[in-house]
Amino acid sequence: MADPRNPDNGDPRDTDRPPRRRRRKPPQETQGSADAKVIVAPVKTDPLFEFKSLLWVVLGASLLFALILWPFFGAVCWSIFIAITFWPLHARLLARWPRQPTLVALLSLLGILVVVILPLGLVAASVVTEGAALAERLRAGSVQPAQYFQQAVNFLPDWVRSLLDRFGLGDLALLQQKVIASLAQSGQALTARVLTIGQNALDFIVSFFVMLYILFFLLRDGISLTASVERAIPLRRDDTQRLLTQFATVVRATVKGNVVVALVQGMLGGLAFWALGVPGPLLWGGVMALLSLLPAVGAALVWAPVAIYFLATGAIIQAVALTLWGVLAIGLVDNVLRPILVGKDTRMPDYLILIATLGGLAIFGLNGFVIGPVIAAMFLVSWDILARARARAEGGNDEKQQPDQETM
Repeated sequence: MADPRNPDNGDPRDTDRPPRRRRRKPPQETQGSADAKVIVAPVKTDPLFEFKSLLWVVLGASLLFALILWPFFGAVCWSIFIAITFWPLHARLLARWPRQPTLVALLSLLGILVVVILPLGLVAASVVTEGAALAERLRAGSVQPAQYFQQAVNFLPDWVRSLLDRFGLGDLALLQQKVIASLAQSGQALTARVLTIGQNALDFIVSFFVMLYILFFLLRDGISLTASVERAIPLRRDDTQRLLTQFATVVRATVKGNVVVALVQGMLGGLAFWALGVPGPLLWGGVMALLSLLPAVGAALVWAPVAIYFLATGAIIQAVALTLWGVLAIGLVDNVLRPILVGKDTRMPDYLILIATLGGLAIFGLNGFVIGPVIAAMFLVSWDILARARARAEGGNDEKQQPDQETM
């Protein structure tokens, strides 16, 4: 019987047929053909090179993004500061309505507007109105600073008056002419810069609404944004949490402490000036509140010259009363309340807070009274994290060396 698997054992009639030939596969198409498929071997790259390249891309994109945000630097900073300061209150509302984050963010934003921003705006408007009224009284002659100045100069000793004459400050008429000329030049400069002032006012309004807009989203998406920032920082988890916690603590303590201290000192100074009959007590109270952002010396820059004037004009009782009030009441607020609200939470010495605040105000303007202490706190925390990381590394090396020493 013929084997079907063997073609040679088939039907004898098929012996004349030629043997079957297997079809050959068509040759692979060359690279020059139109439909050629080129197989490219994967290129192996260095992981370190990839990381450095990605780092440069991230750095460049971050710099460009910071350049875009620079016109709204103040609005972005204050939205972050206010969100961090009022986050505990927002967290309570969010715990009550956890499924409605948008509604809770709107309620928190409305509360911040009504309780904080609107009263501060009214106080600022009142201070501006008081300043305009004081300037009108100076023009009308109802308030004569020249007379007060002459009384103070006459009370000074001879060597002080000669020193004033040497610098051209003893001649009251000449001093008035200089002041009038300076005011005229200032008025002309203000008239020439009306367009610039209007543009700055428009920029302020736009920045204010941008700040409110960003603040809403920070309140609504604060938890997810914080988690994203925490994942992006290339540090250990505990170090990252410590860095972010210290940042939030310093911002909250600086804003809360400085604003409360400024309001209390301004109120106490304005009451003292009103009781002593100083013109424009609300204006000088506002100036004292603004200068009280400088720790230890801010409020004294306002009440101390007034006390010296009272002393120079022979008003001994007013001078002593204002000095005692400034040292015991206004100074007590700065020496007791500020360390409790600011220094205790930030865990920074007073001299470092003072230097950081002055440097921040000099570089960043009004935003610097928060940015300066925050930078100082981040400086201290980052160096402490570096010291702990180094200590951990040295401890690990010591543990590796101990078995080697035992085997010797």
